Amino acid sequence: MPNRLSFDELYRFCDPNIFTFNTTDDLPELKETIGQERALHALDFGLSLESTGFNIFILGEHGTGKMTTVRSFLSQKAMKEPVPPDWCYLYNFKDPDVPVAISLSPGDAVTFNKDMEELVKILRAEIPKIFDSKEYEKQKSKIISESQKQQTDLFSSLEEEAREKGFSVRKTISGLIIVPVKKTGEPLTEEEYELLDEKTRKKIDETGKVLQEKLNDVVRATRESEKLVKEVIGRLEKDAALAAVGHLIDELKYKYEKNEKITAYLKDVKEDILQHLEDFKVQEEQAPVLPFMKLPRAEPAFTRYTVNVLVNNKDCKGAPCIFESNPTYYNLFGRTEHKFQYGLAITDFSMIKAGSLHKANGGYIVIDALDLLRNIFSYDALKRAIRNKEVKIEDVWEQYRLISTTTLKPDALPLDVKVVLVGNPYLYYLLYTLDEDYRELFKVKADFDNRMDRTDENIQKYASFVACLCKEEKLRSMDRKGIAKIVEVGSRLAEHQNKLSSLFSDIADLIREASYWASKTYSNIVSEEHVQKAIDERIFRTNRIEERLREMIIEGTIIVNTAGEKVGQINGLAVFDLGDYSFGKPSRITARTYTGKAGIVNIERETKMSGKIHEKAILIITNYLGSKYATKKPLSLSASITFEQLYDM
Repeated sequence: MPNRLSFDELYRFCDPNIFTFNTTDDLPELKETIGQERALHALDFGLSLESTGFNIFILGEHGTGKMTTVRSFLSQKAMKEPVPPDWCYLYNFKDPDVPVAISLSPGDAVTFNKDMEELVKILRAEIPKIFDSKEYEKQKSKIISESQKQQTDLFSSLEEEAREKGFSVRKTISGLIIVPVKKTGEPLTEEEYELLDEKTRKKIDETGKVLQEKLNDVVRATRESEKLVKEVIGRLEKDAALAAVGHLIDELKYKYEKNEKITAYLKDVKEDILQHLEDFKVQEEQAPVLPFMKLPRAEPAFTRYTVNVLVNNKDCKGAPCIFESNPTYYNLFGRTEHKFQYGLAITDFSMIKAGSLHKANGGYIVIDALDLLRNIFSYDALKRAIRNKEVKIEDVWEQYRLISTTTLKPDALPLDVKVVLVGNPYLYYLLYTLDEDYRELFKVKADFDNRMDRTDENIQKYASFVACLCKEEKLRSMDRKGIAKIVEVGSRLAEHQNKLSSLFSDIADLIREASYWASKTYSNIVSEEHVQKAIDERIFRTNRIEERLREMIIEGTIIVNTAGEKVGQINGLAVFDLGDYSFGKPSRITARTYTGKAGIVNIERETKMSGKIHEKAILIITNYLGSKYATKKPLSLSASITFEQLYDM
């Protein structure tokens, strides 16, 4: 016969006298995670090992403090590590659709951006002054006047020769031509030309042809002269601009001489400025052909000389630690924004925005695994980034659009980040079983337990946890009896007398509720009765169905005999779990035997009201009876077993 258990054996009390404090105000702040030595060891191992694929999946039930623990653990570890470099995107003068990514020392990206803004500001102020200066105008006028004099001399010489030979230079719609003239200087008409003898006409034609060729040579020489003048003036402008502002770019080159990409970029900037000096000149607004069609004047684009600071680690102390609460694709990998002008979507390198992976580069990123899987493209793209050790900014919807838009393909950034996923055990084992890539990329498992040993040390840590929560959330202090009651609740949640629950979110909620009920009684200290009040009130809010079943037992609707004995009948206890509350319901279990060969009949199974555990139990009983009484001869038996007054599942 099984031994009867007393109430004291079923419930393990906690002696308040084991505590040496009066209230939680006397306790120091808790600076460690309680009861998760295995998980912390795995976490430290995964974060310290820098080999490929040793990213971490933290698994455990909700409320075990996974996120709080990893936040505290990472913040302490990250503080001891070096600050990663800044990252920025620059305009690519050779291929504008592929912005150039450049890394700089922490804080230098912002400084470089300010330097470039100051450079453009000075250029816009100084270059117009150069072209308005008297010295520049003097040199330009000299070049133009010399060219014009040369052209005038050529035309004058040709006109004189033509005049001596009876011709003149005339301007028509098609250009300059040589025409014969009379002694009066008037052009020879066609009728007058026809009246001339053949010898004279032939001489006029030959002379005119020679003069026309000379005129064409003069026109070509004039055009070449104009082209040469334009080139000379262009060189003059470049030389003048270089003399005034070239040293500014050279100073920046010297300042960033250790960064080869920046010096190459500044060289391209210098060449581009000299090729676009017109952008820096004072622009005169032109009157529109039609007043009502006046459009806003397009400002010169100086954006290409700016710096798009993607990641700024100037104020970062140690390695970055990013907690991404909404891991959409664009939140993780960044995006290229667009703006609309005249109905068209346009973009440029200055509209590139960083994602969480860019910000966490060189440090750590923590992501909720379920949220990651809920967002389309995010999980596969994250695995690809970890595997390739680079993060790309792409428009993932481009392939699904009917009409393509302007897109950029920025340089990929090298990725050096430790990824920490946080989720429940079911999700961990699902990914581990079905996804081969997952097993290669997340090799470290940090398993948070939902309970710990009920030792004196852990009980003291329980008290420190209560003290820490009260101080952080400004709750009322708790005395020793209140703490003892909390410890007892911890064992009850763990469903073991020698264990304590690690579901600290549930414990914290109970502490908050107890503090509330203490305030209702105007008590400054939370004691045992306030904790019990919180427990009772929580039960009252959730036990409506339990009370309804209890009423049915009292009314006799559900028949339960609690006295005496009866063959083939016992009372069982079925546990109902409603999610936020569980309770027991007494049920009458009856068994009947009769002649036949049907064996044991599970009535619940026949009516499709049975669960897997109950069906297995019936089969075990059948197996036991067979092994006990039917090893030599078949067992001729018909029996039935059922839970009475159970009509729904």
